[in-house]
Amino acid sequence: MSNVSTNSTGSTSSRARGRVVGVPRRCWCGEGIVALISKSDPNPYRRYYRCGFAVSNKLRNNDHTFKWVDETLFNEIDTLTVKNVGFEKHLKGFRTERLEFEKLVYEKMEKEIFEKIEDALTEAKTSNKKMMVIIVVLCMIMIG
Repeated sequence: MSNVSTNSTGSTSSRARGRVVGVPRRCWCGEGIVALISKSDPNPYRRYYRCGFAVSNKLRNNDHTFKWVDETLFNEIDTLTVKNVGFEKHLKGFRTERLEFEKLVYEKMEKEIFEKIEDALTEAKTSNKKMMVIIVVLCMIMIG
């Protein structure tokens, strides 16, 4: 289903109403897009996307979607690169938040552990004092 290219200038802009970024899915007219191969002298065997309505009616010099496949793929790569940069920023933010959260959790756990150790030491000191008092009292009873 090859067709002679109606646009052999190799321009990067779409001929559709408004700029189409990336792979076109539908033309502004609602018709699906078909992939074709150019037979023109300036762009032999170059692949392009074209409005199915314009192809079926053999329209030339119209404002239906036309876009070179290679330019479309570059648009897709650029779009994905921008999205990837955004995802990397979000990921970096999530990592920073996670590190801050872990730091808070560790600090809280550390504080709780120290409090438990201090309580245990205080209890042991109290127990030791009681034992010392009992020993002193028993020693005094034995001496006296």
